[in-house]
Amino acid sequence: MSPLSSISAYLQPNGLIQFLPQANPSKPTIPAAEIATAPEITPASSSDATSSFSDALSRAVGEINTKQVAANDSINGLISGQNVSLHQAMISMQEASVSFQLMVEVRNKLLESYQELMRMQV
Repeated sequence: MSPLSSISAYLQPNGLIQFLPQANPSKPTIPAAEIATAPEITPASSSDATSSFSDALSRAVGEINTKQVAANDSINGLISGQNVSLHQAMISMQEASVSFQLMVEVRNKLLESYQELMRMQV
């Protein structure tokens, strides 16, 4: 079964694909030729994947650290009476908090995935 045979019911006579019922004809549709010509994916070497993954993690942790430092600086500026608005200090604190919570959740998901892989029987 080819990938396009499963969507043949949605093909219109003009070669476009209709994903939803014809409720709004002004919505754009995707030509079937564009779907059939997907780019090929070439696997990267394992050392490239490992280094790029570790680089991505270190960049993410660095950005979170930068947001934490900026929040700390804005709080210190607010306390010392510098020209820092309360709104900006609160916004930077919330940005730092949300980014840290996201990092913790990503870490938890990665750890759960690793544990699940270790539990698999080979």
